[in-house]
Formats: sequence, C-alpha cells, structure tokens
Amino acid sequence: MTRSTPPRRLAALSILAVFAATATVSAAGLAPDGRWPSADVTPMRPDIASASPFTLTDVGGAAAPIAANVTYYPADGASAENPAPAVILLHGAGGVSQRREGRYAREFAAQGIATAVIDVFGAREGGGFVERLMKTTEAMALSDAFATLDWLADRPEIDADRVALIGFSYGGMSSIYAAYRQVVDTYRPDNAFAAHVAFYGPCIARFEDATTTGAPILMLWGDQDEIMDSEACETLAGDLRNGGSAVTIARFDARHRWDGTGRSWRAPVHIADCRFRVGRDGTVSDERTMLMMTDPAMRAAILAFCSNRDGYLIGSDETVRVQSNAALAAFLNPVLFPPDGP
Repeated sequence: MTRSTPPRRLAALSILAVFAATATVSAAGLAPDGRWPSADVTPMRPDIASASPFTLTDVGGAAAPIAANVTYYPADGASAENPAPAVILLHGAGGVSQRREGRYAREFAAQGIATAVIDVFGAREGGGFVERLMKTTEAMALSDAFATLDWLADRPEIDADRVALIGFSYGGMSSIYAAYRQVVDTYRPDNAFAAHVAFYGPCIARFEDATTTGAPILMLWGDQDEIMDSEACETLAGDLRNGGSAVTIARFDARHRWDGTGRSWRAPVHIADCRFRVGRDGTVSDERTMLMMTDPAMRAAILAFCSNRDGYLIGSDETVRVQSNAALAAFLNPVLFPPDGP
C-alpha cells in the first residue's frame, strides 16, 4: 500500500512545479540583455553535398557538385525528445573567424540553439582575397545554405521549422536573397528558412520579383560604415515588405564588423555604390552598364567599374556587440522560441 501525499505537501509541490515550468519558459531563448554565455561544446564536421552554381541560372544544371565545408555545434540539452531550433551562419568576405562565427556558435549553443557555420571559401579553392570574391558567388553560398538546411532537417534533435539564416557582410547579402520566393523555388521549393538576419550586408541587388516567403527579416548596420548605403537599404527593406515579409532595421553608432575583429583598420575598397538587378529568369545584370554577370571575368569587370576606392573603416566595439545581441534576441526569440511552443 502506497502512502498518500499530505494535502499541504501536495499543494507546495504543485506551486513549485508551476514555478519551475514558468522559469523554464522564461529562460528559453537568447538572453534579452545581449550578455550571452558561451558553451564548451565539441563541434563536428558533417558530410553535406552541395554545388557551385555561378548564378541562379546554373542551379540544378551545369553547377559542379562539391562537398560543403560545415562545422556543426550541437545545442545544449537538445535531443529527439526535446528538439532545438538552429541557425546557419554565413561568413563575410574575410572568411570564417573564431572571433565572430566561432564565438556566436558557442553562444547560440549555450542558449539552446544548434549552429552550423558554413565556410563557403573553404569548400572551393579560390586563392587570395580578391580571387575568392571573383570566383565564389552568392549563388554558391546559397547552395551551401540550403544543403545545410536539408541536413539539419534530417537530424532528430533539430526542429526543421525553426531554422534561421544569419549572414555577415558578404554573407548578409546571401541571407537576404534566401528570403525571396524565387530563390527558394530555385533551390528547395519545400524547405525555406524561418527567419533571415543580415549583419551589415551591402544593399546592392534588387529582385524584379520581390515576392518573399513571408519569413521575417532583420537588417543591422552601423552608421559609421561606409559600405552601407542607408538609402539603398531602406529601399531594399521596402521591396521586402512589399514582397510579404516583416522587416526590422536596427542601426548602431558603429563601424563595419563591430562584432568580429580585434583591430581597427581601413579596408581599401567597398561596393556600396554597386547596383545589380536579378531578373525573373535568375540572370544578374549591372543596372548602369547592363552587363550580365555570367562568369568570373564579367564579375571582375562589373565590380571594378562600380567599386569605391575610398574604402571603409572596420573595428570591433564590444558595447555595440551587446546592443546588437539584444536586438537579435528580440527578433529571433519569438521565431525560434515561440511563446505557445513549437
């Protein structure tokens, strides 16, 4: 015969249970104050098949197959019984950095978000800095991102409906492009991202068909960043809103890459003055010269024509990083940790 729990004791336990459940819910997600913990997780290197399309017109056709270069950081506490949300990170023109992508990955993992860091350059032998940018395109980054999204969707500890794409600078442009319905239909018609984030991503391309998947978008940039044309970015945000997405803009008193570099310096060239048009057929053209971006030589010629030789300042600012973390938390938490549960 089992002993029954006294009513007073039962009431106390019930109160504690309710309190514990409430504490768990309120603690879920990214810390809203932007001061994030870091997890000592062991990353893994998954086998993910991708491709190297030069533009959207090459997807699924002549694009050479390639193995994506991805580092996966499991979320703390995730399991098949308790699947976690995830984010995919796309680096900037300087490549993957432990100061930025590596740090974010461990912070996300510590707060219950699995993270896949894609090294677009690492999967493709592109040579030096300039050569990489001529040979490695946003369409290739998108190929890696959608392939990684597929891989995450097959993992039992991941909730495939709660995966966001976050890009930095060069990668930020790709994150925005992945919000367009045309891009999703080109790569993976049945597998879109739940949200898109662009850290200081230049606003240089507009789509003739601005229809989006409807996923929300966050754009962050610094007012001291010469690579960011605020008027062009506001215009792009308007396109995305008209296309069906809610767009949030967060601006800071900061230079480029406030969250990743350990030194301050001036990059010699920027592309804020470039203006490209993505056609309904997937072709990319320069709005001024009408030249088509079809191969590395044409890409180099177009970028040489529109590049600004004044350069732009790069410099870290931990205070601004905390502020942008808070903005990111306010944006992502309702998507990755919905109040009503997944």
